[in-house]
Amino acid sequence: MRLGKLFAAAAITLTAAFVGTTFTSTDAEARRVQGERYFDYDTHQWKVWSGPTTRRGYASNKSPIKKRKVRYSTSQKPGTIIVNTKERRLYLVLDGGKAWKYGIGVGRDGFRWSGTHRVSRKAEWPGWTPPKRMIARVKRETGKTLKGYYPGGPTNPLGARSLYIGSTIYRIHGTNQPWTIGQAMSSGCIRLANDDVTDLYKRVKVGAKVVVQN
Repeated sequence: MRLGKLFAAAAITLTAAFVGTTFTSTDAEARRVQGERYFDYDTHQWKVWSGPTTRRGYASNKSPIKKRKVRYSTSQKPGTIIVNTKERRLYLVLDGGKAWKYGIGVGRDGFRWSGTHRVSRKAEWPGWTPPKRMIARVKRETGKTLKGYYPGGPTNPLGARSLYIGSTIYRIHGTNQPWTIGQAMSSGCIRLANDDVTDLYKRVKVGAKVVVQN
């Protein structure tokens, strides 16, 4: 199996888990457009797309759901991250009743959760160590065997940046699979397109409050 395909399988299992998933969200049906930069899993190089448009199965750092500054009423202080799982949006609270609003991918049925924590650390191009339970589940569900560790990089399932949520196993992290944004397909982590998670990473400090609403 090519390395790119193995990473793709890991990404699917970590935060996509395509088995039994039906794609229905219209705002998450992203297109690859001419001139857009993407990662080619066969050659392991970044390229510029010049072919026809497609909807899923390609790599891109851009989200199909544009980040926006919106009016937002909350009792939480500026700097707080609020994850609205049902809406599949993440809000970064600002002063003056405003917030940055990002499109996200969330946990599929059986993997969604809620709670209040803090950002315990931040990482750029993080590596990924699959939990033992996930390794066993992937083997059982797909027949594939995940490695014990995947180094950071463009093909890593955690994407360009990661915000670690307290002492939980969950993260707010990136992805170059834009068709997963707006979907409920992950194993519990919150994913943003790489461009959006890089933007969020710059705005959020370690210790920031994270509120996950189910």
